Amino acid sequence: MGQFEGAHVVVTGAGGGIGAAIARRFAAEGATLVINDLVPDKAEAVAAELGAIAVPGDASAVIEDARAALDGTVDVYCANAGLASAGDVFAEEQVWEAAWDVNVMSHVRAVRGLLPQWLERGRGRFVSTVSAAGLLTMIGAVPYSVTKHGAYAFAEWLSLTYRHRGLDVHAICPQGVRTDMLSATGSAGELVLAPSAIEPHDVAEALFAGMAKGAFLVLPHPEVARFYTTRASDPERWLGSMNHLQRTWEGQ
Repeated sequence: MGQFEGAHVVVTGAGGGIGAAIARRFAAEGATLVINDLVPDKAEAVAAELGAIAVPGDASAVIEDARAALDGTVDVYCANAGLASAGDVFAEEQVWEAAWDVNVMSHVRAVRGLLPQWLERGRGRFVSTVSAAGLLTMIGAVPYSVTKHGAYAFAEWLSLTYRHRGLDVHAICPQGVRTDMLSATGSAGELVLAPSAIEPHDVAEALFAGMAKGAFLVLPHPEVARFYTTRASDPERWLGSMNHLQRTWEGQ
């Protein structure tokens, strides 16, 4: 058992991949878990494995059922569910709307429901599975890139606004992770993400190391820090490098 023994934890998108790995790590620490996934069978399978509570459904509307399942108290909320929406500026409106709803507004709705209690208690923890795309970008996936920037900005705002009132916020920004979502990125993911892809449990371990240190930004791929620094300090160089990747992808 560990730091989170007895803690009430919600993990969305936990029917597989990163979410399931994070849930397993919390279970190993002795947490009481709610497992959410849009696919009921997936949520129920992971919940059965971990002795947890399955609350399937849309991550944008899970908070009340999750809170009820945990006797009214949520200590840690892991906003892990996400959509890897590909496409360029001509992507259909519904693609943009779905990406915005899941990748950003589901986080906002969860915090609206949880923040008053967290502030009253003087403690709470919000974990956002963002993506390196939220710090950098991803070729061939503008709805994903833009909304992941939004997810990162929301987590950052929460941290700077409420950290002195006991709210711990962590933004996880991995590059490629060997999940179904990586497979769905197609040739762009094969070019940019697959060569350095890690396993979901590596992301969970990075998160727990980050939480132990009280770190806001969690980088399972340490090289992302270097890329992010270049993006900020030398944007022309960074854009040129990314454009080279774009042209390589187009020429495949």
